[in-house]
Amino acid sequence: MLASVVALAATAQISNTLSPYSQYGLGTLANQSLSMGRGMGGVGIALRDNKQPNIINPASYSAIDSLTMVFDMGVSGQLTHFTEGGNKMNRKTADFDYAVALFRLLPKVGASIGVVPYSNIGYDYYNTQRLSGTQGQNTTAYTNTYHGSGGFSQAFFGLGWEFAKGLSIGANISYLWGRYDRSVSNVLSDSYANTLMKSYTAEVQSWKLDLGAQWTVKVGKHDRLTIGATAGIGHKLGADAILNTTTTNTQTSVSSVHGDTISNALRIPYTFGGGVSLLHKNSLTLAADYTLQKWGDVEYPLVNESTKKYQLTRGILMDRHQVAVGADWIPNRESRRFLNRVHYRIGASYATPYYKIGQQDGPKEIGVSAGFGIPIVNSWNNRTSLNISAQWVHTSAKNLITEDCFRINIGLTFNERWFAKWKVD
Repeated sequence: MLASVVALAATAQISNTLSPYSQYGLGTLANQSLSMGRGMGGVGIALRDNKQPNIINPASYSAIDSLTMVFDMGVSGQLTHFTEGGNKMNRKTADFDYAVALFRLLPKVGASIGVVPYSNIGYDYYNTQRLSGTQGQNTTAYTNTYHGSGGFSQAFFGLGWEFAKGLSIGANISYLWGRYDRSVSNVLSDSYANTLMKSYTAEVQSWKLDLGAQWTVKVGKHDRLTIGATAGIGHKLGADAILNTTTTNTQTSVSSVHGDTISNALRIPYTFGGGVSLLHKNSLTLAADYTLQKWGDVEYPLVNESTKKYQLTRGILMDRHQVAVGADWIPNRESRRFLNRVHYRIGASYATPYYKIGQQDGPKEIGVSAGFGIPIVNSWNNRTSLNISAQWVHTSAKNLITEDCFRINIGLTFNERWFAKWKVD
């Protein structure tokens, strides 16, 4: 992808990424798990907890009890180490990630509302090469500069209903919005040569629908098994993809602009997931997820190298497979000892790419995580918790840039008894 040293922007991006891979598709897909799941490798399809929100499967909302209002807010900071050949560099970013509320709406019906990211775009780099002269000598150099910013977010409202003992269904309806601005400029060292810039933009205001189901059953005296399934509805986003090509004469500074527009060019894929979790003695939770995103069915706007026409192209995106496993252990929920009431979490994940770079598949991702759920003790409420987790994500493909990202996630979960009836003697 890059034949020379990559120079990345030194300042933090609002999108919380500096990855050059975010120039492909809809950007770097965001982790949809919240405080609890992030320490467990990102699992969530079969997680069911009445003290922690889980937006990955909206069927889990029905687990909330009738007296509780839960708020979960998260921030993150990350250090990314980039390697290409013998060149290395580090960059830092930080961002406010999400805010989610969970509460009981009706008997056996839980509701959630919040704002979470969908994808992030942020990169700034260049490469320089030389054109060979008539005698094979390196004469004129050209520099390509790549810049991109933006991303997509979703504000959602969801319901989960336990319609029969152990059986729950749910749905999240989201307002999906955002935009991307990407540009590629070509400048030659020859002062008589023209400069060329291509600017790609698109703005999204659409909807997103995600469905979920969970079945919970006792499988022994001390064990509870939960099986979960999710589905996301794929559809076009109604967004126009715009390409503006600007050619500038370096001698006269006169520019000409040519515009191309593809109507209704962007879409999100159908998504399917399945998961299982086991709760042992109300202390140890083991969970595993599998998710399939059908990006291979999605066309993507691209300039055809043969016809030079900006058009929807199939085969640029590919199906994304993700597997995650995780564990959560609390020694003794009722213990007076502080360390016995701390949640200890660990997890791992693996994901295939959803885009191609030229004729090559994009990078694969391998991640591991660990964290704690720390109870916050005060005079009136011992249900609020501070969730801290660390993640390491390795992103790599043959002959491409390697990224090693170390991320710290901090989530504060307020678990308040808002709906209790007070009795006065």
